Amino acid sequence: MRRVVITGMGIVVPNGTGVEYAWKNVVGGVSGIRKIDAFDASDLPCQIAGVPVHGTEPGQYNPDAVVEVGLQRKLDKSMIYGMVAADEAIRDAGLIDYDGDKDRVGVSIGSGIGGMDTIYDTCIELHENGPRHVSPFFIPKAIINMTAGNVSIKYGFRGPNLAVVTACATSAHSIGEAARLIQHGDADIMVAGGTEGAVCKIGVAGFCAMRALSTRNDNPTAASRPWDKGRDGFVMSEGAGILVLEEYEHAVARGAKIYAEVAGYGLSGDAHHITAPAPGGEGGLRAMRSALKDAGLKPADVDYINAHGTSTGLGDVGELAAVQELFCGTNACMSSTKSTTGHLLGAAGAVEAIFCVLAIRDGVVPPTINLEDPVDEVGDFDLVPNVAKKRKVDVAISNSFGFGGTNASVVIKRVK
Repeated sequence: MRRVVITGMGIVVPNGTGVEYAWKNVVGGVSGIRKIDAFDASDLPCQIAGVPVHGTEPGQYNPDAVVEVGLQRKLDKSMIYGMVAADEAIRDAGLIDYDGDKDRVGVSIGSGIGGMDTIYDTCIELHENGPRHVSPFFIPKAIINMTAGNVSIKYGFRGPNLAVVTACATSAHSIGEAARLIQHGDADIMVAGGTEGAVCKIGVAGFCAMRALSTRNDNPTAASRPWDKGRDGFVMSEGAGILVLEEYEHAVARGAKIYAEVAGYGLSGDAHHITAPAPGGEGGLRAMRSALKDAGLKPADVDYINAHGTSTGLGDVGELAAVQELFCGTNACMSSTKSTTGHLLGAAGAVEAIFCVLAIRDGVVPPTINLEDPVDEVGDFDLVPNVAKKRKVDVAISNSFGFGGTNASVVIKRVK
């Protein structure tokens, strides 16, 4: 089987644009959650979210540096996030001036929700002003595969082009499916990940109606608190995470920088409920077992798990139960970086896979911040509370679970 390695990474998250800026803040426990100011949220139960900070300073989100202003008007913000993160990843991988066979370079970038803001605004325009005022770019702005399409067009990548849509597991599945395309010989390089731009009035209102969001409006940075008894829901965020995956021998031949290897991929379905996880996190447990089997590894080989860990009542304890069952008696630890970034929905898996890569590179496990009063189920399991931990990481697992009972686990290991 052809090996798949990671040769480039790009990120846009609420606490930093650019991999090194975001990582510094995540390791430092710096939250990116703040009061919503992009629209009037005063009539919503939840008035907080994680949105990238716009600006031209290093670490700030500056789409004009990557996407022409004229093109931006034709794209949903989720697509622009994805293109900015993809540009960083492609440059990091040394592929901007790639002169190899671009028929062998593909793109796999998905979104859990896609152009929700565009759909909402267009519905209002149609209702108030009639069909003549609907933009001819409405459909291309709204459909989810257009991030992958625009990245392909911009860089001339003519290989497999697809967009996975599996709710909050989207970008983990995007990485896994891209890796399999390389393993099976359909591509040599894949630009893979996810993007999301659903922090808009209808998006927040919809999750509020489900009572899924935190309403800790008076203290935004403390709102995302996985496994803490005081948690009251997740915090919506937006941004993107993109990785360049590459066949190992191909990467070596062109002298590419190699960060780590995508060693295993597992997926499963709960067959239980449209939003609630299966009891005891049983579906996630099967996904992790499948990913380890695919990697040819045992639970004892795993050093770090980046949890789905959204800060919800059922999800947190279900995943914890599954991890405790699988990794009982091992030296593995687990943290939730959503405590600092919030929940990026369809972009979360790729963002967190990047954090796993960096944990391996730097020998540091990022913390679960706001973990002040752990739920009783934690016991003595190490959730890396509040402060990052220095430790060697050779193997990490990134978990992503989504509505509809969809689960994905990706195993990332040090290249030896």
